[in-house]
Amino acid sequence: MAIILGIDPGSRITGYGVINQVGSRIEYIDSGCIRIQPGELPERLQQVYEGIHRVIEAYQPQTVGIEQVFMSRNADSALKLGQARGAAIVAAVNQGLPVAEYSARQVKQSVVGKGSADKAQVQHMVMALLKLNKVPQADAADALAVALCHAHTQQSLIRMATSKGSVRMGNGRLR
Repeated sequence: MAIILGIDPGSRITGYGVINQVGSRIEYIDSGCIRIQPGELPERLQQVYEGIHRVIEAYQPQTVGIEQVFMSRNADSALKLGQARGAAIVAAVNQGLPVAEYSARQVKQSVVGKGSADKAQVQHMVMALLKLNKVPQADAADALAVALCHAHTQQSLIRMATSKGSVRMGNGRLR
């Protein structure tokens, strides 16, 4: 059993998604958005940090996945996004949690099967994979997609590690 926190960082809205991975089965726990109040950047970063800290306290995840910064046309926006991302990472690391980073393309590929998927496709697949009865808000869906990507990556790493440790017997079976 592993509780995974996925984070879609933002300087105005930071999405979070919490799932439970039990073997190959994945269960939805919660998701939502930390809505950052207007103010100076340092105060907004503090809100990101405190919001993620509260989510960690509430759900006690064992690991965290976070989306990497993508380069947009607006360098100032990309810098603010990177700073919000840093605040979220520090909130996790201060709680002793390992943090894995994924590009938007990796997340979309993992969840939708296509790295160029749009937000609506991501929302639809998150809803289907987690058997949700309503479409999650876009930032929460992105965070859940990050958590699912992290779960799939961890599952793949486990499979690779166990297959390398397997030995084929004369009859072709693994032991």
